[in-house]
Amino acid sequence: MSSFDFLWQLVQNHGSVAELHKAELARVWDGYTLEEQRHIYRSIRDKLRADKFVNYNPVRAVQENAPRAKPPQTLSFNDYYARYGTTEERDGWKMTNPTGQKVIYVK
Repeated sequence: MSSFDFLWQLVQNHGSVAELHKAELARVWDGYTLEEQRHIYRSIRDKLRADKFVNYNPVRAVQENAPRAKPPQTLSFNDYYARYGTTEERDGWKMTNPTGQKVIYVK
């Protein structure tokens, strides 16, 4: 059974419009990584078990329970040097110069 099949079992009887959105839901679902799909599934499952609100439109339910992308962290050149005492990339930080004028570090 595919991950979509598990999701469909979870949402198909939740609301009256699920069948109308099955194809669109499959398309949206395929756009997520397996890790994101697992997060979404668990979030919807846990809310339904706790009788919390889950959107009756399954596409919206998936989108509303998708993990939020974290904005990248940045450090100025000076802050990075103060933290690490070097300009070498460490701990997942990458040196970049997006404006061509000022070096920053992004994680």
